[in-house]
Amino acid sequence: MRGGGGGGLGTENIILLTDSYKVSHHVQYPKNTQVIYSYFESRGGRHKEVCFFGLQYFLKRYLQGVVVTQEKIEEAANLYDSHFGPGTNVFNRKGWEYILNEHGGRLPVRIKALPEGTCLPYKNAMFTMENTDPECYWLTNFLETLLVQVWYPMTVATNSREQKKLILKSLMETGDPSGVNFKLHDFGYRGVSSVETAGIGGAAHLTQFLGTDTVAALVVARDIYGADCAGFSIPASEHSTITAWQESGESDAYENMLTQYPKGLVACVSDSYDIFKAAGEIWGKQLKELVLQRDGQLVIRPDSGDPPTVDLKLLEILGEAFGHTTNEKGYKVLDPHVRIIQGDGIDIYMIDKILKHINSHGWSTDNIAFGSGGGALTKTKQRHTKVCV
Repeated sequence: MRGGGGGGLGTENIILLTDSYKVSHHVQYPKNTQVIYSYFESRGGRHKEVCFFGLQYFLKRYLQGVVVTQEKIEEAANLYDSHFGPGTNVFNRKGWEYILNEHGGRLPVRIKALPEGTCLPYKNAMFTMENTDPECYWLTNFLETLLVQVWYPMTVATNSREQKKLILKSLMETGDPSGVNFKLHDFGYRGVSSVETAGIGGAAHLTQFLGTDTVAALVVARDIYGADCAGFSIPASEHSTITAWQESGESDAYENMLTQYPKGLVACVSDSYDIFKAAGEIWGKQLKELVLQRDGQLVIRPDSGDPPTVDLKLLEILGEAFGHTTNEKGYKVLDPHVRIIQGDGIDIYMIDKILKHINSHGWSTDNIAFGSGGGALTKTKQRHTKVCV
């Protein structure tokens, strides 16, 4: 991934990556100010612990290397002249040209941070920033706008961690906790505002789980954090690949999934027409022997209806069709050739409802995984703050 020094203007111009009002702040500090020292903390939110993640992305993407050039200074001067009005003299041309001439276009700031992935109680500092040249005291908080965007991957990581704790607790009570890392799959790519959001948010999810369909997250994890392959997925259908066979060919569509992927995990959305008929009549009767003879696991996905109600009924139907055992903790587990994944309407509250519902009816959490789109990458409510000293 190209760093901030790789050239280009606009969104590559560090002088433009701030709030408008900050452009005017260089003349607002007390006379003889030499150092501005700021720190970033979570002020609070839904969860009392936060998982710090994402700072390296912003450092390498925007701040590393030569990021100030004369061309960028001129672009900024022209834009701010139009933005604030001619003759207002808001833009700090002198300060940016000082950075260009005295520091070769590199930013004279020092940033100290906790190791990424650290989990800590909120209301604690996670990183600090200060200028290293007294002439550039104004630069510290000019960069705040960009760097506080760390709140986004941090909050995704925190939310995913809390969901992992919830699922793990249920697994410890009803099943095998060793499988927790694949129990919440990231389906969020299509629901976010940009490819960049998908990349950094999806990478944050991968600090807690190993399952993802957000390819941009793999790229961020590889290029920024050096992870050759941070997440994994399986072949899966969508409604279009099933309905293309028409309702009369629904069984053929499912059979095609089994024959195209004769080994390993494969997921198939099965509610295009009637999820319960698909589970009981097609998977559970017409294709039962193919499923049981297959060297792998079929994951059936419902995608509509009330999730707790649908998931429990689906488990009951599949248990009757394929059989089940009772584990040492006293909970029912489907034949290992069959599992389900709930991918509609998933967030931490819905996961809790579903697990309580199926567990209360005797079904182990081993039987179900979850896929989360908007709940994983867009429901972000943790609060953050920057404090100056």
